[in-house]
Amino acid sequence: MIIVHHLENSRSQRILWMLEELGLPYEIKRYERNKATMLAPPELKQVHPLGKSPVIEDDGQVVAETGAIVEYLVDKADGKLGAPANRADALRYRFWLHYAEGSMMPPLLLKLVLARIPILGKAATKKIQPMIDVHLDYVESELSKRPWFAGAEMTAADIMMSFPLEAARSRGGLNESRPATIACLAKVHARPAYQAGLNKGGPYAYA
Repeated sequence: MIIVHHLENSRSQRILWMLEELGLPYEIKRYERNKATMLAPPELKQVHPLGKSPVIEDDGQVVAETGAIVEYLVDKADGKLGAPANRADALRYRFWLHYAEGSMMPPLLLKLVLARIPILGKAATKKIQPMIDVHLDYVESELSKRPWFAGAEMTAADIMMSFPLEAARSRGGLNESRPATIACLAKVHARPAYQAGLNKGGPYAYA
């Protein structure tokens, strides 16, 4: 049985969604953020030295980092939701799988942090938004060409991309001016597996 160490309002919600899509049995160990700092509790360090979520345990193996967990689960499910057979689609799959955390999330996270700084933070976030807009325009142009990030079918790349899209919708300027991206996010939220993971995961501010 897979154990998901799940932190509320975090990237680990994607893992619950993915497990529901794959139909793999799992149980959740839920953690709450510190109400003052919004940081993960120290108990998570007993699971992994970084003390972050998501982390899963499976057959004695501890796996951290969302992307690594996603790839682990694809392998465990014999390739389901993995790279498409078409070579071009497979390349897009790998790109978006890594782009989510490697390129799109950093400016979104930076904006969140800067917004909490009194007075100076507001001015600083205005300089970050153009960086975010570059990514939002790129995502919109790509989703205008195909129904999902890699191609015609949903893959783990879409699961990885869901969190930065939700973060952008919440605080990064994503709105109806980018209809293909908004439609993709609505399609994600309507999936029964997404809803099942959301119900089991508890508080999730970006949904």
